[in-house]
Amino acid sequence: MIKNKNIFIPGGRGSIGEEVVRQLAPYNRIFILDIDEDVFNLVEEMKLKGYDVDGRVGSILDKEMLDKVRTLFGSPDWIFNCAARKYVTPMQDTPLEAINVNCIGTLNLLEFSKKYNSKFICVSSDKAVNTESVMGWSKRGAEILTKIYGGIIVRFGNVLGSKGSVIPIWQKQISNNEPLTVTDERMTRYMMTIPEAVSLIIEAAEIGIPKDTLIMKMGNPINILELAQKILKESRSSVGIKMIGTREGESLEERLMTQEEEKRAVETDKFYIIHG
Repeated sequence: MIKNKNIFIPGGRGSIGEEVVRQLAPYNRIFILDIDEDVFNLVEEMKLKGYDVDGRVGSILDKEMLDKVRTLFGSPDWIFNCAARKYVTPMQDTPLEAINVNCIGTLNLLEFSKKYNSKFICVSSDKAVNTESVMGWSKRGAEILTKIYGGIIVRFGNVLGSKGSVIPIWQKQISNNEPLTVTDERMTRYMMTIPEAVSLIIEAAEIGIPKDTLIMKMGNPINILELAQKILKESRSSVGIKMIGTREGESLEERLMTQEEEKRAVETDKFYIIHG
């Protein structure tokens, strides 16, 4: 476990970022930057637990704000970049937003990390492999920039219970007595829980070297229709399932590596590691 470090977590109020904060705060100084003003409540919660956590509302697109982070917090030893536009469908409609946050924002943070010699972790997505969407292309761009600047990439699939994922959506639909929406009966996704994903992000950060891409082992992909059926059975709900068809930018299945990466990947117990 990383200990006694200054850790900067952009996007620390998101599902993944918040769990990174929670797992690292007991052992380190933490500074959070997030566009969500609710970052204040997370900071207050962590302070009440006795942890050295501070934060501000702000954007990674604002270079003056990044300079202010340095003034307020000091030079970070580690940067875990959890700030991203992650939804496929809305980013098809607003591609510049995906490019600005996922590419330009990442570049700003990489330049910041280089200036202060911080170890940089890019939290990426399997969407960066199967780049059929604007969001996927923008995450791929973030990965390429991270390699150029000597950072470390951690890539994984879907996270159960994260904001915008299917489980919270289905829970709301069940509460509203509405059918569970499934895009296609053939659709599959790699999935793991938020705490599992974040513990592996931290472990990958510790063992990775500059320009590494570490891909989490996530088992076999899960069929989304079968998952919906299981949720209905466990909740004893009779709302049924509604097929709505795939949306623009969505793919029926995801890949964790490209074919070229699969040839170079070194397998460990928990990761596939691609050097350089």
